[in-house]
Amino acid sequence: MRSKLVVGLILAVVAVMLIASGAMAQKLLCVSKKELKGEETVASCLAKGERFAIVDQFGIVRILTPEEVELTKAFNPKAFEMRAFGLQYEKLAPRIEPLPVPKEAQ
Repeated sequence: MRSKLVVGLILAVVAVMLIASGAMAQKLLCVSKKELKGEETVASCLAKGERFAIVDQFGIVRILTPEEVELTKAFNPKAFEMRAFGLQYEKLAPRIEPLPVPKEAQ
């Protein structure tokens, strides 16, 4: 009886961890203005010279270079229409929506 309870508890913890990791996904955060709270768009901040980073669901941070910003704009321009959030307000920042899969690939 006791082993069934332990197995159930372990399964519940694993399920919560999987749900929590999927909920964060990737976010685009301003690293040069940590107090941004959605007052501007990412594109307007980039025009002012602000620097951004992508934070993934594991907390790995990648600072975007100007070349990466331009390539990302080419593939996913909607990512730069989002409201800009700084590191201080990471929890409020929206996640970057994945690109739709083309019908040919399905």
